[in-house]
Amino acid sequence: MADDREILRETWDGRIPICFTLSPDEVYTMEQPDPFFLLVPRQTYFPLVSDKVQRHFQRFINPDLPSEMWLEYEGQPLKWHYPIGLLIDLYGFGTSLPWNLTVHFQNFPEEELLHCPCRDAVESHFMSTVKEADSLKHRAQVINGMQKKDHKQLWMGLQNDKFEQFWAINRKLMEKTNDEGFRYIPFRIYLPDKPVIQKLFRPITDDGQRHTLGDLLNETMPDLFSKDATDCKYHVVIQGIEPPLNTPVYWLSEHMSYPDNFLHICIHL
Repeated sequence: MADDREILRETWDGRIPICFTLSPDEVYTMEQPDPFFLLVPRQTYFPLVSDKVQRHFQRFINPDLPSEMWLEYEGQPLKWHYPIGLLIDLYGFGTSLPWNLTVHFQNFPEEELLHCPCRDAVESHFMSTVKEADSLKHRAQVINGMQKKDHKQLWMGLQNDKFEQFWAINRKLMEKTNDEGFRYIPFRIYLPDKPVIQKLFRPITDDGQRHTLGDLLNETMPDLFSKDATDCKYHVVIQGIEPPLNTPVYWLSEHMSYPDNFLHICIHL
């Protein structure tokens, strides 16, 4: 079970200062809008925190054009269904803060982004990912054994940024079932401009030893990471930090997964 509560809390409390600026091409008024600054949780999703941003810029855009707000960083449209912490780890690694993002209401990049019609779409995506993670860890026995009110509490804890409310339910997803630990580690590996990597990976060896983060990287990306992955030419970033490659991946899954229960790993040169 994830029992290092201080680390869980520190991870949950991670925040990112962001400066939102309306794209100059979309300013419809004589008056130029001021940037909008916001301190946002790393664990959440942009549609859950961007209402104030949208209201701030709404009066500066053409009211006669259909509009759906989307965000871009240095030419890269940002996927709303990725946690915000993952987005800055993937695209803004090493950048100075605040993170400068461009706000758009027009020319929605249909080929790169999904539409987000409402918060229900975020909830649906989030719960689907949690269920996928539990199917890898516990054959979906835990999430399927919960009541609807437990699912709702999990979602409301994330939506309202309530650590206690969220972890009262999420801890069940991190516990052993029938004295059996996680079957597989729910993880995804991201490299800029590359497809996401996701494979089956057991956290425990056949002789009972715990696999490390280096073992996971070697098995999934042997062309980049040798068996001796301690001499690493890459930045391996999880939750904004670079954990040692000899860290047990089981421990990382328990303590540094995002609320969707996936370990999101970013690789940078």
